[in-house]
Parts: sequence; C-alpha cells; structure tokens
Amino acid sequence: MLALRPGTIGLAAEAQLFAAARSELVREVIAPALADGRWVVSDRFIDSSLAYQGAARGLGIEAVLRLNEIGLDGLLPHRSVVIDVPLETAASRRSADSDRIEAEGAGFHAAVGAGYRLLAERFPERVVTVPGTGTPDEVHERVIERLEGDGLL
Repeated sequence: MLALRPGTIGLAAEAQLFAAARSELVREVIAPALADGRWVVSDRFIDSSLAYQGAARGLGIEAVLRLNEIGLDGLLPHRSVVIDVPLETAASRRSADSDRIEAEGAGFHAAVGAGYRLLAERFPERVVTVPGTGTPDEVHERVIERLEGDGLL
C-alpha cells in the first residue's frame, strides 16, 4: 500500500506513470535482453524514480520502491552510476529546450542530488557516485575505471 500525505496525489500519479513505463520496458526490452545474455545499459531506471519522486518530490524512497516492485519483477540494476556534479555545472550543461522536470528550480535539483547521494549510502553494493566535473572524456574514463574496479568490465 502506498501511503500518501495530503497534497501528494498528483505526485503519486507521476510516480505511477514512470513505474508503468518502466514495467513495460522491463517486460519488452530488458528481461528478454538479459535472458539472451546481453548487457543492458540505461540512462534512467528505478534509482531515478527513487531520487526524483521518492526523495526530491517527497513521496519517500520506500514508497516509490514498493510502487515499482511488481513491475520490476525483482529486477534491480547490478550497478547504478551517479555522475555527481555541482548544481551550477549541471545547469550549464542543460539544453535550452529543457523538459518539465529539467526546468524545475535549483532547490528541486539540489534535492535530487541529495537523493542520489542518499541512495549511494543506502545501497552501496549497487549505487556508486563518480565525479562529473571535467570533459566528457574525463568523466567517461572515471566511469570505466569504477566499473573495472568493481569487476563489471
């Protein structure tokens, strides 16, 4: 059961829409690829919802995790790499045609960043942070080094 505070119904609907889309992705793309022995790399998955809707939107990490459990069918990432950048850096990298969530204010994005760092503390076996400052090649190298160090590459 998803327990909600007053004023969170619209936020819960947002979380449910993401959960439904993720469930479809698992069923139609991810599970078949894994069954074929292929790697799956995704730019967003459950930890995004835990950080955005659970932490930053205030629905609670546990509530959003429970909401997603059935659709994930027990499937969690082996590793989520959080590329951690200062707010100013993230804002400078955002495109001019930001979507609704990207267009949220700095306070929201600070809460998202804090949510991701909380996930790294809470689930250290699968959520890791990598400094995101520097050139794309430098960040890429840090991600590869981390994955190699974890024995995943």
